Amino acid sequence: MLRRKTKPMQDDQMNTAAEEPLEITAGGPDDATYTTSTDAAENPAQAAAEAVTRMEFEQLRGERDQLVDRLARMQAEFDNARKRAEREKVEYRDYATGAVVEQFLPVLDNFALALAANGSAEQLRSGVLLIVKQMEDILRQLQVVPVATVGEPFDPRVHEALGTVERTDMPDQHVADEIRRGYKIRERLLRPAMVRVVSNPNQAAE
Repeated sequence: MLRRKTKPMQDDQMNTAAEEPLEITAGGPDDATYTTSTDAAENPAQAAAEAVTRMEFEQLRGERDQLVDRLARMQAEFDNARKRAEREKVEYRDYATGAVVEQFLPVLDNFALALAANGSAEQLRSGVLLIVKQMEDILRQLQVVPVATVGEPFDPRVHEALGTVERTDMPDQHVADEIRRGYKIRERLLRPAMVRVVSNPNQAAE
Protein backbone atom coordinates (compact mmCIF):
# COMPACT_ATOMS: atom_id res chain seq x y z
CA MET A 1 0.00 0.00 0.00
CA LEU A 2 1.44 3.36 -1.04
CA ARG A 3 1.52 6.28 1.44
CA ARG A 4 1.58 9.94 0.36
CA LYS A 5 4.52 11.68 1.74
CA THR A 6 3.69 15.05 3.45
CA LYS A 7 6.00 17.94 2.87
CA PRO A 8 7.72 18.96 6.06
CA MET A 9 6.99 22.58 7.24
CA GLN A 10 9.86 24.89 6.77
CA ASP A 11 11.58 26.20 9.87
CA ASP A 12 10.86 29.84 8.98
CA GLN A 13 7.13 29.23 8.73
CA MET A 14 7.06 27.46 12.08
CA ASN A 15 8.92 30.28 13.78
CA THR A 16 6.59 32.93 12.33
CA ALA A 17 3.52 31.06 13.54
CA ALA A 18 4.99 30.73 16.99
CA GLU A 19 5.94 34.42 17.28
CA GLU A 20 2.49 35.86 16.34
CA PRO A 21 0.11 35.29 19.25
CA LEU A 22 -3.53 34.97 18.34
CA GLU A 23 -6.35 36.86 20.10
CA ILE A 24 -9.85 35.34 20.11
CA THR A 25 -12.67 37.92 20.29
CA ALA A 26 -16.05 37.32 21.91
CA GLY A 27 -18.40 35.14 19.93
CA GLY A 28 -19.41 31.57 19.31
CA PRO A 29 -17.04 28.93 18.16
CA ASP A 30 -18.21 29.35 14.60
CA ASP A 31 -17.78 33.16 14.30
CA ALA A 32 -14.67 33.62 16.44
CA THR A 33 -12.28 36.09 14.85
CA TYR A 34 -8.57 36.13 15.36
CA THR A 35 -6.52 39.34 15.44
CA THR A 36 -2.89 39.93 16.05
CA SER A 37 -1.48 42.15 18.77
CA THR A 38 -0.53 44.73 16.16
CA ASP A 39 -4.26 45.62 15.66
CA ALA A 40 -4.40 47.60 18.93
CA ALA A 41 -1.68 49.91 17.69
CA GLU A 42 -3.68 50.54 14.53
CA ASN A 43 -6.88 51.54 16.51
CA PRO A 44 -6.21 54.81 18.50
CA ALA A 45 -9.74 54.93 19.96
CA GLN A 46 -9.41 51.48 21.47
CA ALA A 47 -5.99 52.35 22.87
CA ALA A 48 -7.32 55.56 24.46
CA ALA A 49 -10.25 53.69 26.01
CA GLU A 50 -7.92 51.12 27.50
CA ALA A 51 -5.81 53.94 28.97
CA VAL A 52 -8.64 54.98 31.34
CA THR A 53 -8.04 53.06 34.49
CA ARG A 54 -10.68 51.85 36.89
CA MET A 55 -9.60 54.44 39.46
CA GLU A 56 -10.03 57.31 37.02
CA PHE A 57 -13.47 56.04 36.07
CA GLU A 58 -14.56 55.94 39.72
CA GLN A 59 -13.19 59.45 40.25
CA LEU A 60 -15.11 60.84 37.28
CA ARG A 61 -18.30 59.13 38.41
CA GLY A 62 -17.92 60.60 41.90
CA GLU A 63 -17.46 64.11 40.48
CA ARG A 64 -20.54 63.62 38.33
CA ASP A 65 -22.63 62.55 41.34
CA GLN A 66 -21.45 65.63 43.27
CA LEU A 67 -22.45 67.94 40.43
CA VAL A 68 -25.86 66.30 40.12
CA ASP A 69 -26.43 66.64 43.88
CA ARG A 70 -25.33 70.30 43.84
CA LEU A 71 -27.67 71.03 40.95
CA ALA A 72 -30.57 69.41 42.80
CA ARG A 73 -29.88 71.53 45.90
CA MET A 74 -29.67 74.73 43.84
CA GLN A 75 -32.97 73.90 42.15
CA ALA A 76 -34.61 73.32 45.53
CA GLU A 77 -33.22 76.62 46.88
CA PHE A 78 -34.48 78.47 43.79
CA ASP A 79 -37.97 77.00 44.19
CA ASN A 80 -38.05 77.96 47.87
CA ALA A 81 -36.91 81.52 47.09
CA ARG A 82 -39.56 81.88 44.37
CA LYS A 83 -42.33 80.65 46.68
CA ARG A 84 -41.12 82.94 49.47
CA ALA A 85 -41.11 85.96 47.11
CA GLU A 86 -44.65 85.18 45.94
CA ARG A 87 -45.85 84.80 49.52
CA GLU A 88 -44.23 88.09 50.56
CA LYS A 89 -45.77 89.81 47.52
CA VAL A 90 -49.26 88.63 48.48
CA GLU A 91 -48.72 89.65 52.10
CA TYR A 92 -47.48 93.11 51.09
CA ARG A 93 -50.46 93.62 48.76
CA ASP A 94 -52.88 92.58 51.49
CA TYR A 95 -51.17 94.91 53.96
CA ALA A 96 -51.29 97.86 51.55
CA THR A 97 -54.93 97.17 50.68
CA GLY A 98 -55.85 96.88 54.34
CA ALA A 99 -54.16 100.19 55.14
CA VAL A 100 -56.18 101.98 52.44
CA VAL A 101 -59.47 100.33 53.31
CA GLU A 102 -58.99 101.18 56.97
CA GLN A 103 -58.91 104.88 56.12
CA PHE A 104 -62.19 104.66 54.21
CA LEU A 105 -64.09 102.81 56.90
CA PRO A 106 -65.05 106.05 58.73
CA VAL A 107 -66.41 107.39 55.43
CA LEU A 108 -68.59 104.32 55.11
CA ASP A 109 -69.79 104.80 58.67
CA ASN A 110 -70.78 108.40 57.92
CA PHE A 111 -72.72 107.32 54.84
CA ALA A 112 -74.63 104.82 56.96
CA LEU A 113 -75.43 107.53 59.54
CA ALA A 114 -76.60 109.88 56.79
CA LEU A 115 -78.95 107.28 55.38
CA ALA A 116 -80.36 106.55 58.83
CA ALA A 117 -80.95 110.23 59.66
CA ASN A 118 -84.46 111.71 59.43
CA GLY A 119 -83.39 115.28 58.62
CA SER A 120 -84.43 117.49 55.75
CA ALA A 121 -83.05 117.34 52.25
CA GLU A 122 -80.81 120.30 52.95
CA GLN A 123 -79.41 118.64 56.06
CA LEU A 124 -78.79 115.44 54.07
CA ARG A 125 -77.00 117.43 51.39
CA SER A 126 -74.80 119.14 53.97
CA GLY A 127 -73.91 115.76 55.47
CA VAL A 128 -73.00 114.32 52.07
CA LEU A 129 -70.78 117.34 51.34
CA LEU A 130 -68.92 116.71 54.58
CA ILE A 131 -68.45 113.07 53.64
CA VAL A 132 -67.11 114.04 50.20
CA LYS A 133 -64.63 116.42 51.80
CA GLN A 134 -63.56 113.64 54.14
CA MET A 135 -62.94 111.32 51.19
CA GLU A 136 -60.97 113.99 49.34
CA ASP A 137 -58.74 114.47 52.38
CA ILE A 138 -58.04 110.75 52.50
CA LEU A 139 -57.24 110.63 48.78
CA ARG A 140 -54.91 113.60 49.18
CA GLN A 141 -53.04 111.74 51.92
CA LEU A 142 -52.64 108.84 49.49
CA GLN A 143 -51.12 111.21 46.88
CA VAL A 144 -54.26 110.91 44.73
CA VAL A 145 -55.25 114.23 43.15
CA PRO A 146 -58.01 115.11 40.67
CA VAL A 147 -57.20 115.95 37.05
CA ALA A 148 -57.57 119.65 36.27
CA THR A 149 -60.42 120.17 33.82
CA VAL A 150 -62.62 123.27 33.42
CA GLY A 151 -60.73 126.12 31.77
CA GLU A 152 -57.69 123.98 31.00
CA PRO A 153 -56.49 123.21 27.46
CA PHE A 154 -57.84 119.89 26.26
CA ASP A 155 -55.17 117.21 26.77
CA PRO A 156 -55.97 113.77 25.30
CA ARG A 157 -53.46 112.21 27.70
CA VAL A 158 -55.67 113.02 30.73
CA HIS A 159 -58.98 114.08 29.18
CA GLU A 160 -61.60 112.04 27.36
CA ALA A 161 -63.86 114.19 25.15
CA LEU A 162 -67.54 113.25 25.12
CA GLY A 163 -68.60 116.11 22.88
CA THR A 164 -68.16 119.79 22.10
CA VAL A 165 -69.90 122.94 23.32
CA GLU A 166 -70.06 126.05 21.14
CA ARG A 167 -69.01 129.01 23.26
CA THR A 168 -67.44 132.34 22.55
CA ASP A 169 -66.48 133.26 26.11
CA MET A 170 -63.79 130.53 26.37
CA PRO A 171 -60.78 129.70 24.22
CA ASP A 172 -61.19 127.11 21.51
CA GLN A 173 -60.18 123.53 22.38
CA HIS A 174 -60.39 124.14 26.13
CA VAL A 175 -62.44 122.14 28.61
CA ALA A 176 -65.91 123.59 29.06
CA ASP A 177 -67.55 121.10 31.44
CA GLU A 178 -66.49 118.17 33.59
CA ILE A 179 -68.80 115.17 33.37
CA ARG A 180 -66.75 112.72 35.42
CA ARG A 181 -63.71 113.59 37.48
CA GLY A 182 -60.40 111.95 36.65
CA TYR A 183 -57.63 111.12 39.10
CA LYS A 184 -53.87 110.75 39.15
CA ILE A 185 -51.66 109.15 41.77
CA ARG A 186 -48.57 111.33 41.72
CA GLU A 187 -47.79 111.47 37.97
CA ARG A 188 -49.55 108.25 36.96
CA LEU A 189 -53.05 108.52 35.54
CA LEU A 190 -55.62 106.37 37.34
CA ARG A 191 -58.50 107.29 35.04
CA PRO A 192 -59.07 110.14 32.56
CA ALA A 193 -61.57 112.90 33.15
CA MET A 194 -64.67 112.87 30.94
CA VAL A 195 -65.22 116.38 29.60
CA ARG A 196 -66.89 118.50 26.94
CA VAL A 197 -64.61 120.65 24.82
CA VAL A 198 -65.14 124.26 23.75
CA SER A 199 -65.74 124.95 20.08
CA ASN A 200 -65.26 128.70 19.61
CA PRO A 201 -66.41 129.63 16.09
CA ASN A 202 -64.60 133.01 16.21
CA GLN A 203 -61.23 131.44 16.92
CA ALA A 204 -61.89 128.49 14.61
CA ALA A 205 -62.50 130.92 11.72
CA GLU A 206 -59.16 132.52 12.34
